[in-house]
Amino acid sequence: MGRNTMSMKRALQLILAVSLVGVAFSGTLTYKELVLRDCGLCTAFNKSGTMFGLPVCVYGLVMYLLVALIAGWGLRSRR
Repeated sequence: MGRNTMSMKRALQLILAVSLVGVAFSGTLTYKELVLRDCGLCTAFNKSGTMFGLPVCVYGLVMYLLVALIAGWGLRSRR
């Protein structure tokens, strides 16, 4: 295993770790917003932050999930 491969693996591990923290945070906000209908952190000036009818934290959750999946796929790759 070369030095470049080790640095790429370390970068993917860091990206995976950060994206999993993002999944946990945005997942919590999404749960509070969609299930509990009570999320003070998702609102701006007492108006719900929405885009295309969904709270913006939902899009954050999807984005972090995609990043985590891609980083995990990169770590599983043998090349």
